[in-house]
Amino acid sequence: MEYVTKFFGRIGHVTLEFLAQVGRIADLTWQTAYWIAVAPFKGKGLRWKSTVEQMVRIGYESIPIVCLIAFFVGLIIAMQSAYQLQQFGATIYVADMTAVSITRELSPLLTAIVISGRSGSAITAEIGTMKVSEEIDALQTMGINPIQFLVVPKTLAMLVMLPTLTIMTNFVGIFGGYLISMATLDLTSARYIMQTMNALQFGDLAGSLVKSFFFALIISKIGAYEGFNVVGGAEGVGKSTTRSVVSSIFLIIVADVFFTALFFSTF
Repeated sequence: MEYVTKFFGRIGHVTLEFLAQVGRIADLTWQTAYWIAVAPFKGKGLRWKSTVEQMVRIGYESIPIVCLIAFFVGLIIAMQSAYQLQQFGATIYVADMTAVSITRELSPLLTAIVISGRSGSAITAEIGTMKVSEEIDALQTMGINPIQFLVVPKTLAMLVMLPTLTIMTNFVGIFGGYLISMATLDLTSARYIMQTMNALQFGDLAGSLVKSFFFALIISKIGAYEGFNVVGGAEGVGKSTTRSVVSSIFLIIVADVFFTALFFSTF
């Protein structure tokens, strides 16, 4: 009986801790939304300079690695598709499979994972370092809201730049598939491009952007939440940064499953 009590007690403890974390993340999201959408109309402006700086860090500086990954993924998808479709004499459909796979699924997912590891971890490390060095307490003492000062610029930058990077990786990934197809398959350039245009629909691009928007929200909120909840010194910052990346990737994949099922039943 004692083991049963401990077992269910452990389950209850984990459940309550999980619900508490969900509540704190929801509160952080609500406060961020207030400072973005409501506070500017009350005379409390946004920090545009800091937002632009974050856009450069999150978006512009991520272009090389994101595009390189998208290019190679496009090559891989085209080669794997061609290997299977050549058996049926249907290599023209390599264009369809590459374009649809990249646009619907791989581009938003891989871009979000890369940005989570690159920028989500940086958000946690920056805020966490400020937390352990008591800089956040100093901001509050000076009457500056930490969410307005730290979280809002990063969130705005992420919401703008992740969909932008996703659009870019869509084109780069498709271009990678185009190059390998031109080099290895008996296809003309015009025919491949026409097949790609016929395969893609507006819903594919719309779904990709919707996914990337919510992925950006997940990355920015988890990164900020873990940063504000750092405990200890440098070791605590490292642990929170690791949790931030792992949690973000897990939630991104869960959200991807949800939106894929939703779009599959809608479009």
